[in-house]
Amino acid sequence: MKLIQPAGIGLLSAIILLSCNNSNNDKKEEMKAPKLKEENVSYKIDSLAMDGYVVYDENQQGKRPAVLVVHEWWGLNDYVKSRAKQLAELGYIAMAIDLYGNGHRADNPTDAGNLAMPFYKDPAMAKKHFDAALDKLKEYAQVDTANIAGIGYCFGGGMLLNLVRMGEPLKGIVSFHGSLIGTPADKNLLKSKILVCHGDDDKFVLPEEVAAFKKQMDSIGASYIFKSYAGATHAFSNPNATAVGQKYSIPIAYNAAADTASWNEMKVFFKGLFK
Repeated sequence: MKLIQPAGIGLLSAIILLSCNNSNNDKKEEMKAPKLKEENVSYKIDSLAMDGYVVYDENQQGKRPAVLVVHEWWGLNDYVKSRAKQLAELGYIAMAIDLYGNGHRADNPTDAGNLAMPFYKDPAMAKKHFDAALDKLKEYAQVDTANIAGIGYCFGGGMLLNLVRMGEPLKGIVSFHGSLIGTPADKNLLKSKILVCHGDDDKFVLPEEVAAFKKQMDSIGASYIFKSYAGATHAFSNPNATAVGQKYSIPIAYNAAADTASWNEMKVFFKGLFK
């Protein structure tokens, strides 16, 4: 005999089932939401006291790729820390590093230039400071030491390019509106993959420097990607750039489209790099 289920009971069952499914989905989404652990760390290089900011998702288990974030010429500030947090939300463990030491920060171009220039002149000093930060990050159990990369902004991007051309053992780097010309390219030293995100209207990095960089990379068969963004100036990824540029009459400005596009390029680059 065929039993006919009352329509009301069928509807009730469907509602209950849907409610349970939604509840389970909510729990899954809640489990996926990152819970960021932020830590200020310190270490020494000779007489220098160095700072760092490490951030990662506590809800994520096991080792994961690591990314060091190198600051603009202003020094380790909230902006570069915010980028480290964004990387942690993507599933990486990130460390915003301090290349200067002893708490040095700048709030104007003159002081920033004075802090940055010694590192352009002495890439070996930059490497020593970077390596100390890298060693500190490697102390974290969450770090997959076979998958470490770096990103840098302006000064930081230029420093990373210098370092990998010197043989810094990073799997890859991303330079956002960084300087391009510095240490020489050597195919026996440069093993990192490179992504350069450049503003077409950058008055600090001239077209001839772009051409020279590409020629340098091509001459040694380097693995690099060069992305440029129309209408974007130097410091295009920093929302504070426009106000700073106006205050000090320097040609820098924020460009939301270039910021979004370059960050997405970085995500694609890292997805391929860490596969």
